[in-house]
Amino acid sequence: MREFELKKSEINTAARAIMELLPHGGIVLLKGDLASGKTTLVKHIAAICGIEQKSVSSPTFSVMNAYATDFFHYDIYQKGSRSFIESGLFENLQQKGYHFIEWADEELEKMLKLYALDCIVVEIIISAADKRIYKVYNA
Repeated sequence: MREFELKKSEINTAARAIMELLPHGGIVLLKGDLASGKTTLVKHIAAICGIEQKSVSSPTFSVMNAYATDFFHYDIYQKGSRSFIESGLFENLQQKGYHFIEWADEELEKMLKLYALDCIVVEIIISAADKRIYKVYNA
C-alpha cells in the first residue's frame, strides 16, 4: 500500500503514482466522502493521458463518460454496484484502457475478483480543509 498526505495543490503527485501502477490501463476503484476529490483526481490523471481537464466531469447522472477510446469514467453513486453489473456496464471493464469507478463498494470488488479482473483501490480521506490522504492498494 502507498499512502500520501497531500495539499489539494499537490494532487498531481497522487495522479502520477497511480499512473505508475497502470502503465497499460486498468481498473481503479475510487472511494471517499462527498467532495473528497474523486473526480478531481480523475481530471488530473486524464491530463497525464493527454485529455483536457475541462472536458472531464462527474458522470453522476450519465453513469459513464468516455473521454477517449481507452479512458472511461463511471459514477455508481445513484444506482449502486448491483445496477452497474445488471446494466451491462460491467462488461466494459474487460475492454483495454483505463476505467475509473467512483463510489465503488465491496460488492463490486467481489465481482471483479470473481471474474479475475485486477484493480487498485484509491481511498481519499479529507484530513484538513486543504489536505487529503490518498491510500492506494491492490484489491
